[in-house]
Amino acid sequence: MTKTVSAGSVKIGGKGPLVLIAGPCVIENESSAVRHAKAIKTIADRLDIPYIYKSSYDKANRTSMRSYRGPGLKKGIQILKKVKDETGLPILSDVHCEEELDAAARVLDVIQIPAFLSRQTDFILAAARTKKTINIKKGQFMAPWDIKFAIEKSESAGNRSIIITERGVSFGYNNLVSDMRALPILGELGYPVVYDATHSVQLPGGMGKSSGGERRFVPVLARAAVAAGCNGLFLEVHEDPGCALCDGPNSLALKDLEELLVIVKEIDSAVREKGI
Repeated sequence: MTKTVSAGSVKIGGKGPLVLIAGPCVIENESSAVRHAKAIKTIADRLDIPYIYKSSYDKANRTSMRSYRGPGLKKGIQILKKVKDETGLPILSDVHCEEELDAAARVLDVIQIPAFLSRQTDFILAAARTKKTINIKKGQFMAPWDIKFAIEKSESAGNRSIIITERGVSFGYNNLVSDMRALPILGELGYPVVYDATHSVQLPGGMGKSSGGERRFVPVLARAAVAAGCNGLFLEVHEDPGCALCDGPNSLALKDLEELLVIVKEIDSAVREKGI
């Protein structure tokens, strides 16, 4: 059994229920961030699903330098604090450089290590030293058992508040696939495992100067991952994915969220009841 890790008021892992990590890919503006957080919280509360809000203040790994990255550290962290103050939700965002860790840690409950940085030793060590819970996204270029080395880096810095997120693996050009065997393999490492059902349907660079995605497969993969025993689902959710400033093609529409959560909650309950 995986250990239990805290993210603000939310506990993930162990014998706890399925946890939702969700929000727009990137902060578009303050009103949008607050609106999405409150809307998703309403759904999660109605279904009694623990919820962590996620959105990026800066997406430093966009395909093109002309792609929208977000409002940046200073304004973005202020917006995330606003969301936290108004909703009481735990907050997760990715951080891309050591220089931003201290400022980000003052607001974030979970510091996310982006997939492309999951092998960057000094960065993982620095993030771990903030003593915040860290969510390490497994790189698309890594086998599931290789993430143990990222875990060891965090542990060496005295931080065992770790979440591991699976987000598919590179398969040829501009494509990702998900191997559900990765989830129990990751779980054997002892920490909570989250499945990112939206980045896993991303087509990196698939639209030339930006990434594409196959949104229609999000529910399929989410259901499969929960059946495989993951501890949480990571979903990029937007009220109008077609107009999203980042990752719209692989974002789940807000209007479709509740239906999916009802189903995965039932699957999670069945898996736990049978002790699978």
